[in-house]
Amino acid sequence: PRYLGHSFNNPKDVPFASAVIMAIYGMVMFFKQFPKVKWYTYLILVLAIAFSISVRIGGLILFGYFGLLGLMFLGKVLIDRKKTAKIKNGKQAKEMPFAKYFFKLVVTALAVCIAGYFMGLLLWPYAMQSPIKNPLEAFSAMSTFATSLRQLFEGSLIWSDMLPWYYTPKYILMTIPVTVIVGVVFFFIFCWRKREDRFWAFFTFFTFFFPVFWIVYTHANVYGGWRHAMFAYPPMVVAAGWGVDALLKWVTGKICGETDDTTIRRDDAHIVSTGTKGKRIIVNIVGGVLLLCSLIGPIRHIIVNHPYEYVYFNSLVGGMDGAYGQYEMDYYYHTTREASEWILANAEPKEDGTKTLVASWHAASVGYFFRNDTANFKTVFSRWYEKGNNDWDYAIFTVTGMQPEQITNKGAFPPPDCGHTIDVDGKPICLILKRQSKIDMLGNQYKAKGLIDSAMLCLKQAFAINPYNEAVINNLIECYFAKGQIDSAKQYIDHELAFLPKDNTANYYLVHYYLNKGDAENAKKTCRFMINCNPKFTGAYNILCDIYLRSKDLNNAEKTLLQLIDRDQLDNQAMQKLLGIYKAEGLDDRGAYRKLYKKIYESLEKRGKKKEAEIYHELYRQLK
Repeated sequence: PRYLGHSFNNPKDVPFASAVIMAIYGMVMFFKQFPKVKWYTYLILVLAIAFSISVRIGGLILFGYFGLLGLMFLGKVLIDRKKTAKIKNGKQAKEMPFAKYFFKLVVTALAVCIAGYFMGLLLWPYAMQSPIKNPLEAFSAMSTFATSLRQLFEGSLIWSDMLPWYYTPKYILMTIPVTVIVGVVFFFIFCWRKREDRFWAFFTFFTFFFPVFWIVYTHANVYGGWRHAMFAYPPMVVAAGWGVDALLKWVTGKICGETDDTTIRRDDAHIVSTGTKGKRIIVNIVGGVLLLCSLIGPIRHIIVNHPYEYVYFNSLVGGMDGAYGQYEMDYYYHTTREASEWILANAEPKEDGTKTLVASWHAASVGYFFRNDTANFKTVFSRWYEKGNNDWDYAIFTVTGMQPEQITNKGAFPPPDCGHTIDVDGKPICLILKRQSKIDMLGNQYKAKGLIDSAMLCLKQAFAINPYNEAVINNLIECYFAKGQIDSAKQYIDHELAFLPKDNTANYYLVHYYLNKGDAENAKKTCRFMINCNPKFTGAYNILCDIYLRSKDLNNAEKTLLQLIDRDQLDNQAMQKLLGIYKAEGLDDRGAYRKLYKKIYESLEKRGKKKEAEIYHELYRQLK
């Protein structure tokens, strides 16, 4: 289901996966036919390599596959020739000399790779400017992708560059049919038994194992499930099919009393009695029926939840019931089309004749679906937690990037202003909100102008309409702080933390409440909790540092800010505080900067960022 679902709206990962499996097939054919390779095999290989590189420069991995398979193949040829020579009492059969064989293989493989490489660059203007330098530059940039997104994983929002090592393998195991997993297990059990199968079994294993292994080994910055490793899935299905087929052959052999040879080789079936043939047919029918029955779950999901097939979790994680609120749902925004069409069909024209405003976090896709009716509709951008401050009439939000505690809270979610939901197996993965009142936005505007009493009057009315409107609650808290009524503010802080316990903003207000009460210990405890929930929330580090500085605890103040260096989050405010700490320790300006640069380059070196570390090391040396 995941693979099929991605094919509707993923212009890179599914085409790339298709190109890779096409190339793998071409490689298998190439080495099975060598040295007399058919012309269409060359065509398949060249086109597949070109196709993969034209989609993603990561297609260069195919050269590694081709080279590995070539080395293995040459080793196999050497072993086979030695065995043949022994059988024939040292009289070598008339075969191409190995040196010539080796040369022909290398030259042919290189020609295929070069042809595929340059053909893959033809529709890539940047690469055509410098066919070697620019693609390698793009490959390097792809390997060190800098963008980091928060992902819902195991019930917590985690930055994609901080996800646990098992993120990709676990996501694969819980989102592919269990039948495929079982088939792979049988692949490992049966497909290594025959010596002649081991060569191809290893290559099949390598093509689905290595990409996942490399993601884990390099701590790659991946997100959106396992779509970056989707090209490893078709070989996995091949292995699963091979495993199931091997199981059926083994069962057939046990029931029919056949030797392994007659079980494996179907072309020898004429030597088997009619009764044995009947048993064999029955075994295959039963096996086919059982296989189909094991796929009923995924097939049902595809039919019932079209076109949201990719929002699929298997029984190992408890299906949608077990995954909802634990893992990402519609992270690719497939639902924005249906949501937009619902608004187009159901929105009521505004009485003043102005355009209906449709807000969304993913305004690009929503804007596309309203492109043919811009006379009546206008799309605007809004974050989920800021929607109460913005002007809109309808809003479309996929259940992505939201706090897990909120979306699993039946009292708070979906919110009261939800007019329609798009569901998968009864779980909402997209909300269409219909605004009941804009008094929340008016309250925010009054607050921005400093009209606190007017703002509070509006905000309290908005709170009565929707007590789970985060923007309204935050604005009320700020108003009470502005009036010095911190105990009243605490009531709203507690209310927000009840359904958003890990929210940065609500906990930040709680820290200020404790500081106003003179409770530094609880303030520090809350700061540490915020850092644990969101290691990149710089506000928590800065305020924790300030608390330490008030008590003259320079050591812990420095340690707090050094964590920002380790997480590449050191901003100017934190840098100035660190320099101030070093000056308070007795260093002059030069010494303070020198110590700061040393801390930065040591942190970068420890994390393997050699180039960045060298920049700061040079700055450090210049200040000697």
